[in-house]
Amino acid sequence: MGFEREFDIMIVPTKGEINTPPPPRKNLSLSVVEPDGKDIKTSSQELDRILIQYIETLSHRTEYHIGYPVNICYEHHAALAPLLQFHLNNCGDPFTQNTVDFHSKDFEVAVLDWFAQLWEIEKDEYWGYITNGGTEGNLHGLLIGRELHPTGIIYASKDSHYSIFKAARMYRMEIETINTLVNGEIDYADLRSKLLLNKNKPAIINNNLGTTFKGAIDDLDLVLQILQKCGYSNDRYYIHCDAALYGLIVPFTQHVKTITFKKPIGSVSISGHKFLGCPMPCGIQITRKSYITSLSTKIEYIASVDATISGSRNGLAPIFLWYSLCMKGRAGLQQDAKMCNENARYLKGQLHKAGISTMLNESSIIVVFERPNVPKFIRHWQLSCTRDMAHVVVMPGITRETIDNFFKDLMQERKKWYQVGIIVPPCLADDIGSQNCLCSKQKMRH
Repeated sequence: MGFEREFDIMIVPTKGEINTPPPPRKNLSLSVVEPDGKDIKTSSQELDRILIQYIETLSHRTEYHIGYPVNICYEHHAALAPLLQFHLNNCGDPFTQNTVDFHSKDFEVAVLDWFAQLWEIEKDEYWGYITNGGTEGNLHGLLIGRELHPTGIIYASKDSHYSIFKAARMYRMEIETINTLVNGEIDYADLRSKLLLNKNKPAIINNNLGTTFKGAIDDLDLVLQILQKCGYSNDRYYIHCDAALYGLIVPFTQHVKTITFKKPIGSVSISGHKFLGCPMPCGIQITRKSYITSLSTKIEYIASVDATISGSRNGLAPIFLWYSLCMKGRAGLQQDAKMCNENARYLKGQLHKAGISTMLNESSIIVVFERPNVPKFIRHWQLSCTRDMAHVVVMPGITRETIDNFFKDLMQERKKWYQVGIIVPPCLADDIGSQNCLCSKQKMRH
């Protein structure tokens, strides 16, 4: 009870703390210490002190978390906290009841049904489960592709999530890395040439609905046209759609590049903790029921069949996802998507007006811009960077105030980095396109 009381007091910052930027979190250098048998109370108080300090640090750092796709605006923890007293394990197939009561498969199936409806596949035609995250969804989707096409080759753009290439290594599968267009979208000409080169083997395509760094969306219809023109019949290819972040954005933004099982795709995976929000990493993987037979194994020990990768699965995640979907609904998700799109355009506009090279794909919430010159600044704002680029992922918890604070800080620091013209901002023409690059070289060319 002492910890709970202190936690309630701790989460309200004092007047002097509000405008004081908190430092980045440092490693706590913890170790497991045996309890003092003579003074259990003191040992317990020390544990509470460590946890309170840790929670306080996280609470203060939330408004500086802008570089990674996690919805930290999650307000249901108090209502669902009592569930933490139970061990909930959704072991095995979600559609097979356990021999024990401590599971949440009924919640899980409700969530899966919701996503099946979103992606337009009938209840009796789909199979899926709630994963431990987007990576597991990609691993499972590509595993189905391999089981259907044992000699198949994976085709994935170089901007695909690293888990795609991890899957190729784990499954010892051949993979063709496809070039990308400057906006991060798959290079369709390169895809076509490599499909023709390997025409004797089936194709297992990873189709991105929002690449990791630039938020680019591969055109599924164009990919399907290329497969057909290259002579691949429906039974000689499998398409997995990695929709980790954008799977809950695109359906609510009237984007032309939509996901639907009415098209000949094999599976879709998204991350539950990203746009929707969840305290623990989780994801949703859905495929066609007819594809899962080869993976299903009857396990007598748990009185269930199992076609999942992880076996034992977090039973809390389905309840958190179900609760969020019920509280938000489609209207709430549409509102979040609209707000994030508008805020992303606002940030892009601010950067562009200030002469900073920046790019924002259509209907994207990922703003790409020049990499800050000082690691301390990158760490302070928890930015993700690659080469000379950085990005901000404008999630539901990122307000205009946060964007303004970031922009103000960036402009102040930028004056120090590029003073007197000794050091100049990087040229991003090759990374985001010459039309988006505002460096001195591009200005001279124009």
